[in-house]
Amino acid sequence: MTTRRNRGVQAALLSLEADAASARGGFACVFSTSDEFESALIRERRAQGHYGRGIHSRPIWPIVLFVACAMLLAASALLFG
Repeated sequence: MTTRRNRGVQAALLSLEADAASARGGFACVFSTSDEFESALIRERRAQGHYGRGIHSRPIWPIVLFVACAMLLAASALLFG
């Protein structure tokens, strides 16, 4: 009688061990280093459009507005000074 119970307990333990090994496999990391992870993360974010294309993607009108205001201020200083 105890032999049958021991077999059931052993089968349950083996089943639990197999389930635990399977669960641990789901948490495995596909990247071997943090550099690989970060480069993959940046690549994915660029593909989603999170990052701009650099300085050339910025609108030019704020720079033009700043230059125009600076020239207006300099002209008024020369005119009234």
